[in-house]
Amino acid sequence: MPDPEGLEPVQPASAQSPVEPAATRSSSVEIPVARAASNAGEASTVGSRPGLPRFLMVVIGVAATGLALTFMRDLQTLITPMFFGLNLMITAYPLHRKLVQWRVPSWLSATVAGLVVFLVLLLFVAGFSWSVAAMVTKLPDYQDQFVQLYQDGINLLARFGYSEDWLVQQAKGINPQSVFNVLGSVVNSTSGVLSMLVVIMTAMIFMVMDTPDMARRMAVARQSHGRFIGALEHFCEGIRKYWVVTTVFGLIVAVLDLAVLLGLGVPLALVWALFSFLTNYIPNIGFVIGLVPPALLALFQSGPKSAIAVVVAYSVLNFVVQSIIQPKIAGNAVGLGPTLSFISLLLWTWVLGPLGALLALPSSLLVKALLIDADPSARWANALISSRIEDAESPATAVDPEPVTARA
Repeated sequence: MPDPEGLEPVQPASAQSPVEPAATRSSSVEIPVARAASNAGEASTVGSRPGLPRFLMVVIGVAATGLALTFMRDLQTLITPMFFGLNLMITAYPLHRKLVQWRVPSWLSATVAGLVVFLVLLLFVAGFSWSVAAMVTKLPDYQDQFVQLYQDGINLLARFGYSEDWLVQQAKGINPQSVFNVLGSVVNSTSGVLSMLVVIMTAMIFMVMDTPDMARRMAVARQSHGRFIGALEHFCEGIRKYWVVTTVFGLIVAVLDLAVLLGLGVPLALVWALFSFLTNYIPNIGFVIGLVPPALLALFQSGPKSAIAVVVAYSVLNFVVQSIIQPKIAGNAVGLGPTLSFISLLLWTWVLGPLGALLALPSSLLVKALLIDADPSARWANALISSRIEDAESPATAVDPEPVTARA
C-alpha cells in the first residue's frame, strides 16, 4: 500500500550500505584539502601584503643598532669583563668535558678548568706588565741617542724649510690642560684595569659553578629551539678555534722574532718577543704595536740599518706565518673577511673600551651567530661578510629542524 504522503519510507542508518561509493569518498576528501589550500592561499596573501616601507625599516634598524651600541658603551665596565671571562671559559670547556669522560666528578673538572683559566689570565697580565716595565726602565739609558735623533730630525725638517723656532712656536701652542687630561686618563685606565680584573675573576667563579650543568641545559633547550642552540654551539666552536689558533701561531711568530732579535743584538730580545706574542691577539694592528719598541731600540743601539732589518724581518715573518702557513694548516679561524675584521676592531674598541681590541672578532662572531646563523633566511649575508663563501650556500650549523607542533 502506498504511503499516505506519497513518500517512500526512509531506511534507518544501520540499513544503509556500509560502503560509500569511491566518487563520494573522493569528494569528501577533496573538500578539506581545498579548504586548507584556500586558507594557505589567504595566509600567503596576507603575509605578502606590503608592510612598512623599506626605507623606514632601514632607518628604524640603524637607529635601534646605534641605541643598542650606545647602551653597551655606557655599560662597558660591566659587559666587557663578563664577555672576556665567558670567552676564556668557553675556550677551556673542552678540558672540563675531557675530564668528565675520564670519570672525574663534574664539579671537580669544572674547578680545574676554572683554575687553568685563572692561571693563564695571571700569566698574561704578568707578562704584559713585565714587558712595559722593562721598556720604561731601559729607555732612559738611551737618552743621548734620543737627543741625537732629535737633532737629526730638526736638521731634516730644516731642509724642507721648517726651522727649530717654528717647532718651538708650535709646541707653545699645546694646551697644558690637555696634557694633564691625557695623563689623567692613563692613570684612570691603569686603575680601571685592576678593577676589571676583579670583575673578570668574580664573574668566572660563578661561570665555573654553572659549568657542570651546562651540557644538560643545552640538551633540554635544543628540543624546542634546535636551530638557535646550534648557532650558539657554532659560535662556541669558532671562539675556541680563534683563541687556540691565535695562541699557537702567535707563539711560533714570537719564537722566530726572538731568534731575529738575538741575531741582530737588540737589547731585551726576550721582552720584545713576549710583547710581540701578547699584541698578536689584537687583530690587524697588534703586529704594528709589537714592532715599534724593538725597532726603536735597534735604532738607538745600532742605527737605521738595524732598525730597518727588524722591520723587514718582523713583516716577512708575520706575513709568511699568519697569511700563508696559518690558513693552509688551520683554515680561517675567524670566518670574517679582512675588511669586516678591521671595522670590528674600530667599532668594538669604541663600544667595549681598550679590551674591546681583544674581543673585537669574538663580538662580531656572536652578533653573526645570533642574527645570521640562527636564521636560515638571513644566511645569504654570509656571502658578503664571511671569509667562507660556502657558508651562504649551506646551513651554517648542522642542527635538527625545530619541531613543528600540529594544530587542531
